[in-house]
Amino acid sequence: MPMSNTDKPLFNQKAHALEKEYEVCPECGGELSIKNGKAGPFLGCSQYPSCQYTRPVVEHERVDDQILPGSECIKCGSLLAVKQGRYGMFIGCSNYPACDHIEHEEEDESEEHVACPSCSKGQLHEKLSRFGKKFYSCDAYPKCKFIVNHKPVAGECVHCGFGLLVERHMAAGDKLQCASKKCGKYQ
Repeated sequence: MPMSNTDKPLFNQKAHALEKEYEVCPECGGELSIKNGKAGPFLGCSQYPSCQYTRPVVEHERVDDQILPGSECIKCGSLLAVKQGRYGMFIGCSNYPACDHIEHEEEDESEEHVACPSCSKGQLHEKLSRFGKKFYSCDAYPKCKFIVNHKPVAGECVHCGFGLLVERHMAAGDKLQCASKKCGKYQ
């Protein structure tokens, strides 16, 4: 029975993976085999644990650092470059590792910062996790580890008296909730 056009790409992917499965380990000369890990399939040496060579099945394209003409590092005066890091693209000093300056996105000045209810010294600032989710944490970190997942609003809970409320977007409309994990009641 002839293959349909929809089956051919999958067949080609499997054949490509099988070709790589019979490669030789560059470190010990053992046979490479496809293994599965928490991040997906990878090629590993069959002589494991004496040889710990691994590499991804599909090589991802690496972007070389691109110098930004007319830009200057505020720490050392070198040029800035667009770089690719663990969490994506960023702009940093081309003189790394001697200079570790990284450009951050400029914060909106109209954004109000709410005082941290835990330490009363810091302000709550919006940040992004490595997965791209917003959260709000105290700028006195690591001394203060206060964090909330929803936009903080200055105010006091009418039920428990906690000094912070968070804005929640519900199906019934926007509501304010106590930021205390013990209380959590809506206003």
